[in-house]
Amino acid sequence: MAEESLIPTGAEERGGSLLDDDPPVTVLVTRCPRAGQEQAFEEYLSGITAAAMRQPGHMGTTIFRPSSPKERTYQIIFKFDHRSNLERWETSEERAEWRALAEKVSEPPNRQVATGLEGWFSLPSRPLNLPPPRYKMTVIIWLGILFLSAATQLLVGPHIAHLPLYLRVLIATTIVVPLMTMVVMPFLTRLFAWWLYPKRQKGCS
Repeated sequence: MAEESLIPTGAEERGGSLLDDDPPVTVLVTRCPRAGQEQAFEEYLSGITAAAMRQPGHMGTTIFRPSSPKERTYQIIFKFDHRSNLERWETSEERAEWRALAEKVSEPPNRQVATGLEGWFSLPSRPLNLPPPRYKMTVIIWLGILFLSAATQLLVGPHIAHLPLYLRVLIATTIVVPLMTMVVMPFLTRLFAWWLYPKRQKGCS
């Protein structure tokens, strides 16, 4: 698929905590243009993307267009810094008008939402997936924390053993959290993709 990313200025600096009561949200909408409405759908896509970028908390939109004439599936990913900002946009009159237009030019959509820790469970080959069952997420997170905790104790522990407890905890979490988010969880998600996502998402029929 051909990818187009649109990110508002300063969006990278916004965003809530993964454990916040009002967490950041990523939404994937899969749509297929109706026959003969391909140009109208492209105009709709440009319009709603521009409208979304004007909304408070909007952090960017990525569009995956069909890469060949035989494909019909469009995947639109948009992000908001807080769930409340997403809900404000989706319940607005402007959003309702765009939704009505979408129904005229495209088939019913497939919509997926990932919030908080669910954002850890994404694969490069699939921009967003329905979250795995909670027990599977729990197992993978436990494996990641177990590995990082053991490695930190083994490699860093002896060098900071003389420090007060609060400093040891501060140093350990400063190491574990970034590595968990940027290295370990992406690796474990790819490694256990066969278990986390046993069925591939279907496109347009």
